[in-house]
Amino acid sequence: MTDEQINQAIAEVCGWRDFAIEGGSGFYKGFDNGAELRPDLPDYVNDLNAMHDAEQHLWRKDYYMRYDYIDELGKLQNPHNWQRMEASDILDVTARERAEAFLKTIGKWEEAK
Repeated sequence: MTDEQINQAIAEVCGWRDFAIEGGSGFYKGFDNGAELRPDLPDYVNDLNAMHDAEQHLWRKDYYMRYDYIDELGKLQNPHNWQRMEASDILDVTARERAEAFLKTIGKWEEAK
C-alpha cells in the first residue's frame, strides 16, 4: 500500500469523512457542532502522535485488539522469532510500521500487486 492509501484507510476507520462545500473541501470527524474539520487527513505513516490517536480509537472500540496489534508489530520487527519479543522492542517501531500493523490487525492491509 502507498502512504496515501494507508493514511486514507486508517482515517476511515477512525471516523474521518470527505466533505465538499462551496469554496473548499477537506475532511471532517465528529457530528454536529462538535465536528473537527481539516483540509487534509492526519499523516499516520509519518506521525507517531497521529498513530497514537488511531491506536486509542481502536482500543476504545475493542480493548482486546491490543493483543493482536502487538502480535502484528512483533511480526514486522522480528518475523522469524516474534513470539519472543520484549516490550522494549516495540519502542523502536516506526509510525509506518505501526500503521501497517494497525491495518493488518483489522484486516484492511493490502499487499502490493
